Amino acid sequence: MRAAVIDVGSNTIRMMIGNCRDGFFLSHRYERDVVRLAGDFTSRSELAEASMERAFSTLRSFRNILVKEKISTIRVIGTAALRRAANQQLFLDNLYAQTSFKLEVISGEEEAHLTAQGVLSVIEPAVDAAIIIDIGGGSTEFICAIDKKICFQKSYPIGVVRLCEEFSSRTARHEAISQISDDFLKRLEELNLDQFDYQFIGTAGTVTTLAAIDLCLVDYDASKINNHKLSTSCLEGIKQQLELLSVSEREKLAGMEKGRGDLILHGLEIILSILSKRQASGLIVADAGLLEGAFLKLCATTQIDRS
Repeated sequence: MRAAVIDVGSNTIRMMIGNCRDGFFLSHRYERDVVRLAGDFTSRSELAEASMERAFSTLRSFRNILVKEKISTIRVIGTAALRRAANQQLFLDNLYAQTSFKLEVISGEEEAHLTAQGVLSVIEPAVDAAIIIDIGGGSTEFICAIDKKICFQKSYPIGVVRLCEEFSSRTARHEAISQISDDFLKRLEELNLDQFDYQFIGTAGTVTTLAAIDLCLVDYDASKINNHKLSTSCLEGIKQQLELLSVSEREKLAGMEKGRGDLILHGLEIILSILSKRQASGLIVADAGLLEGAFLKLCATTQIDRS
């Protein structure tokens, strides 16, 4: 018996179908669609009708796939956009009516734990201490893990979609990014992690897209993305390149995911703010995170075929 996990993110909805073996997930099918659920939030902090309809359309298509694949063990999770939405229940009720999906809106803490589990499952060789940067559409998570155990995590309600749509000026955007960077690094110093040889690891669409651009990938290949190293100087060079291009020109670059042209710089600015203030040489890329961590947890709690 196989299972499926669907991650309804603030920018992207992803689905993985597979099973588990010896603590690792085996993906048989992977689907993703950029729907920008967090886009065009109303003045009452509600999900916009058009944004919800885009999400429902994608989730109906995912439901059809699951029916054809005869998958009955399913977990559907939602993150920052739904945590924030005043009309969350309306979305959940309409989704259930259209798909029979019972979506679970998880906390920032659970999101961090699942993300860390997913990220660390693909890093080779394993690292003793890691600082994971997970930049989403509606929030950014920082996670510190030592020997695969989380010692600190913090979720900030600022992601690439919110930076794009809710911060009208570059100055306001930079101030918001600087505030979360300073707060996180202050907390990091209190942990006294200097005794560990820790690595920065980046996950989610911003980071994997930057890796794909660096590798000039015409066809996305997760095996090439996982464990790819992006130096700080390389990231600064990509930033300079992107700043010279229009949104439409950015989307023509090899490696750029469609629908991310107006968002990519904002995520890159978050990364560079952390790396430069910490004087870090760069980060390791993981094309795994919340979705994969949620799948591993589902495997551990249900009778999924592990053969």
